[in-house]
Amino acid sequence: MKIAIYSRGLEENQHQEINLLLKELIQHDVEPVFFQDFFNKFYSAVDFKTKYSTFNSSADLDDSIDCMISLGGDGTLLDTVTLVRDKGTPVLGINYGRLGFLATIGKGELQTAVEALVNRTYVIDKRTLIHLDANIPLFGDIPYALNEFTLLKKDSSSMIKIHTYLNGEFLNTYWADGLIVATPTGSTGYSLSCNGPVVFPDSGSFVITPVAPHNLNIRPIVVPDDTIISFEVEGRTDGFLCTLDSRREIVTKEIQLAVRKEDFGINLIRLNENNFLQTLRNKLSWGLDVRN
Repeated sequence: MKIAIYSRGLEENQHQEINLLLKELIQHDVEPVFFQDFFNKFYSAVDFKTKYSTFNSSADLDDSIDCMISLGGDGTLLDTVTLVRDKGTPVLGINYGRLGFLATIGKGELQTAVEALVNRTYVIDKRTLIHLDANIPLFGDIPYALNEFTLLKKDSSSMIKIHTYLNGEFLNTYWADGLIVATPTGSTGYSLSCNGPVVFPDSGSFVITPVAPHNLNIRPIVVPDDTIISFEVEGRTDGFLCTLDSRREIVTKEIQLAVRKEDFGINLIRLNENNFLQTLRNKLSWGLDVRN
């Protein structure tokens, strides 16, 4: 069995956890395949007693990889989406970050997680991606995101106007600092911080959430994910920010943009006892009111 391991990098005091992970993989005769940049940061501090290999890009990940482990927070797991692409490789997030809506497995659950991977006693959550179409090349060959697409004003410039259409029909002009189109997975990310609703991962929808809207009657709305959402942007400055998850491009007001559901999805691994409701209660501290 081969398991790819990706991380942006861990602190020195977390090297012990890498050793513990390797120990569990060795016990189950699993060959780790490390992301090269991550491997370069920690290899001198780890005692290797097993066969291993490395990879540099998505092209290096073939069908022999059974799954991928993301070590870090939700941002790290979002990086893995750009590596897995349409291969269908299941991804397990082990949380070394802070909140962790996507990387839900605690670092104290390494043994349980590895056993679940080896025995394939886990559950697959199929998550929707959002795809960006533009009249100029943007984001190379990775024009999709797991969490959200955004259009934002740049730096300290004035608010912008975003004319928004659903399947070609005019929806609204947003006078705001920006606009978020989130997947159900992304509803607990940037959209949530802008008062967007929490949407269940399998709801089949997109959430359109304005960022600091000038009109107080503007509210987030939920639309079916078979909708094509297109935009025209106006502003006093020429440049605007266009983002897919943590990746960004600078675009001009001449840009033509539309988002839709991607043709493929991402498979996230969760342990049987760790469902979405439990994650919500734990991460948002629901049900902890002393009156309950």
